Amino acid sequence: MNDLTDARRTLDLVDRQLVELLRQRLMTVAEIAQIKADGLNFLRDHDRESELLARIEGWARELGIDQFRVQEIFSEVIAMSLKAQEEALLHRDQVERSVDAALKASFQGTVGAYSHMAARKYFAARSVEMEFMGTETFAEALELAETGKVGYAVLPIENTTAGSINQVYDLLRGTSLRIVGEEILQIRHCLAGLPGSSVEGIQRVLSHPQGLIQCANFLASLDGVEQVAFIDTAAAAQEVARLGDPTHAAISSEEATEVYELEILARGIADQNENWTRFVVISGIEIEIDPRIPAKTSLVFTTRHHQGALAECLNLLAEHGLSLSKLESRPVPRRPWEYLFYVDLEGTLHNDGASIAIAELRRTCPYLRVLGTYPARTTADGTVDRVRASTATGEKG
Repeated sequence: MNDLTDARRTLDLVDRQLVELLRQRLMTVAEIAQIKADGLNFLRDHDRESELLARIEGWARELGIDQFRVQEIFSEVIAMSLKAQEEALLHRDQVERSVDAALKASFQGTVGAYSHMAARKYFAARSVEMEFMGTETFAEALELAETGKVGYAVLPIENTTAGSINQVYDLLRGTSLRIVGEEILQIRHCLAGLPGSSVEGIQRVLSHPQGLIQCANFLASLDGVEQVAFIDTAAAAQEVARLGDPTHAAISSEEATEVYELEILARGIADQNENWTRFVVISGIEIEIDPRIPAKTSLVFTTRHHQGALAECLNLLAEHGLSLSKLESRPVPRRPWEYLFYVDLEGTLHNDGASIAIAELRRTCPYLRVLGTYPARTTADGTVDRVRASTATGEKG
């Protein structure tokens, strides 16, 4: 018993040292960001990243440990370091916003919801300072940011299996705030129940409607199980814990099972393995983006009602060398068969081509509004997560 206690104490010391070394690495990364700010015209060095991962693989092979897992771990370390560099180069203007509000972010759902996880991921470089506030609806989360009670609202806007979240698109058009960031999160559904319960004994499964849809094949394999739609996946897990009934289970994140002290009955139950959600960060706090940070600009516009009007707008963007990463149409409210077009461009408004193209679009389109310019996470240059190529380029899968 003493040997086990001593071994665990040693392991705790080693883990602490690993965290301290990681902190030291991030501090060095921040210093490098400032050096780059004074001279280099790039932020991310893909060749150096590849060389580092190759060295890591060699060191792992030399020490006789799992090369693949070590590379995976260091890929996450690189992603964390890149976010720290970006944060060091972003200038957040907090004029007319209290520092207190700037350190708060709202999201739809409860603790452990995927939106909560995305907010924590986006603000990871400032996680110690940030406070996260859950709401019942997307509109309420946005309202907190509009009234200045929080500095940011984090809302899901599209999913690789379920498509766009139209309600959020509509909210974006109606707010005076801007998109200042985006984040992507891999959705890993699991079936969670009370400790000691089993899959065979489950009679009711609670989850957000999208969670039920995304796990349709797994649910179909459970004979006679009733599906119950709930406000969000974490709230479903919370309700299962509250009921205390072993015949009830929830489809939720693994994080939610830990928060509400449930037991994971089945993992990886989604129909699609590559299931990612893109979130937008909305705020009245202006940010200045260093030109070396891969960025996107989102806008919404309507076209004149004549043949080829949309093609003319898209050709105009192409003439100025702008790449579209997304084009989405939505019906104009109360005007049947007329449409709004939401477009994501690669680049910022500070780019001459983008600013000129948008100025020309304003003369062509009856309505145009820039929704924001922000660091990208879903372009080839901006991606830091280990996302399969087809998913990263926006294909549904």
